[in-house]
Amino acid sequence: MSKTKATASLRKWDTAEHLKTEEDIALFLDACLEEAGDDAAFVAKALGTVARARGMTELARSTGIGRESLYKALSGEGNPSFATILKVTHALGLKLHVAHGA
Repeated sequence: MSKTKATASLRKWDTAEHLKTEEDIALFLDACLEEAGDDAAFVAKALGTVARARGMTELARSTGIGRESLYKALSGEGNPSFATILKVTHALGLKLHVAHGA
């Protein structure tokens, strides 16, 4: 008898491919903000994921920030200024809200 090995083709998960609706994006960002705690890089990376889902080239045009600079700032490795975060959230049509929590 001959044994054949089954092989699976796997690819790296990319959350950006699954953020199809505004509700998907809002739920994703809410979950990331909840999980992040004090980790600003985690939040920046989450915004980067949303930016990739929406289109980084268009975001670069809307913010006036170079595409490569956005990739770096929103990679989780960069250290974007708060001004950059505000420009990105505004260009993505997102609003930041404050709520008192314990």
